Amino acid sequence: LLSSVCPSQSISFPTGIASHRIQPHSLLHKPKETNSKMRRNTIIYTSLLWVASEAFTASKLLAQHSTGGVGTCSPLTTSTATQRSVLKNPQVASSSETTEEPWWVNFKFEHADLAEKTRPDFEILTSTIGEMEKPLVYLDSAATSQKPNQVVDAISYYYKAQNSNVHRGAHTLSREATAAYEGARDTITSFINANSRNEIVFTSGATEAINLVAQSYGRRYLKEGDEIVISEMEHHSNLIPWQILAEQTGAVLRFVKIDFETGGLDLDQMTSLFNEKTKIVAFQQVSNVMACVNPVKDIVAEVRAKAPEAVILLDACQSVPNRPVDVQDLGIDFLAASGHKMCGPTGIGFLWGKEDILNSMPPYMGGGEMIDHVTLEGATYAKAPARFEAGTPAIAQAVGLGAAIKYLQAIGMEKINAYEHEIAEYMYKRMLEVDGVNVLGPPVGEDRAALCAFWVDKVHPSDLSTFLDMEGIAIRAGHHCCQPLHQARNISHSARASLYFYNTKEDVDYFIEK
Repeated sequence: LLSSVCPSQSISFPTGIASHRIQPHSLLHKPKETNSKMRRNTIIYTSLLWVASEAFTASKLLAQHSTGGVGTCSPLTTSTATQRSVLKNPQVASSSETTEEPWWVNFKFEHADLAEKTRPDFEILTSTIGEMEKPLVYLDSAATSQKPNQVVDAISYYYKAQNSNVHRGAHTLSREATAAYEGARDTITSFINANSRNEIVFTSGATEAINLVAQSYGRRYLKEGDEIVISEMEHHSNLIPWQILAEQTGAVLRFVKIDFETGGLDLDQMTSLFNEKTKIVAFQQVSNVMACVNPVKDIVAEVRAKAPEAVILLDACQSVPNRPVDVQDLGIDFLAASGHKMCGPTGIGFLWGKEDILNSMPPYMGGGEMIDHVTLEGATYAKAPARFEAGTPAIAQAVGLGAAIKYLQAIGMEKINAYEHEIAEYMYKRMLEVDGVNVLGPPVGEDRAALCAFWVDKVHPSDLSTFLDMEGIAIRAGHHCCQPLHQARNISHSARASLYFYNTKEDVDYFIEK
């Protein structure tokens, strides 16, 4: 790190660690060595990276306050290109220097009490990280949210007091387990304003939900030459199933491009793709990388006008957790969501579909529970949702998802959305002030989700994530299951910081500082 900041300096490393320009990412991620000396040297080098990171921050402060600016490159100074905005320490600053506090120091959120009130429900947020016991700052909720005590307790209670298989017994435990499981379905029904509880199909997550639609609806109704419209920004779970379906049926994939200037979909180009051949349109409501909020109702109106035979599937993984979603108001045909991004457990999600469409689709899997009548020669199938829930379901996970939704409803989705809008704009503005940081997505003033995918000039996202982890900060690095999006932007990877209602202004400030 120091050698990249000050290339004119001669920096020595212990013998055996590096005899050339070191590539931290490759060293920290190379396969395990059996040689104990190499393992020891790797540990030493990792420690040096941490020391270098600390020295890098300290050098900027010293340079700024001892010289009144940025001096020539030396082990304790930085160049202007690498300087970033930091809070000046009045104890270090010269008494003759007049300083003006940055805008963000005393900035207040209107809904800041939401985080203060809910954080005690998430015990993991009091954790410390590493030997230095840095307080955890969790900025990876777009990958999975943390789980409140209420959800953990609901799952624990099920196993302690209600554990039994559902739908298959007349005894008390079976009845109680069935009531808890089906109660979660009712909770989801009201949460997204479904027309009927029969429209809610439990799945292992959004990935299974989308595959279910592709393999059941798609294989029955699509034929060669039909068109499937998806976008460049889709998560792989809303891309690969359609690629497979196209190979199976001869259907054609059409792709909506991203307008990187506006940070969202190119809506004009999107609508130009809709025609009488369009049979499926699938897209995200909120992008897990671009952070843009797509205008669902406007897109639906265009589809209905130009492709009346098409069904519309909405990937709501990044929207259902943080904003009100009304499937009847949106006018879509299918919606897929994952429980683990909305305070629920892993291994559970749901598919919402219009009841008449679901009942027109063949089963996705065969087995118990999904049948009506069985003989050796054949079978008839139950109506939705049982038709798509073969075998023993994820009962405890469904109970946990129901508890998570009740927790969110008790807070209020409007309040969650309002607070996330505040903290999202705050993080975005602060990141724009950091030299060398490039943030994907819509500009200030546009509706953004509470996440920022970004890259830093001359720093690999995985190295950045490693450095931040040493400070207790959890962010994500990689392609976020969106390789085509990164290819379209001509970058291989990005880092991503994502927030939820339990994050605070202090979390963002600490992240920016480090």
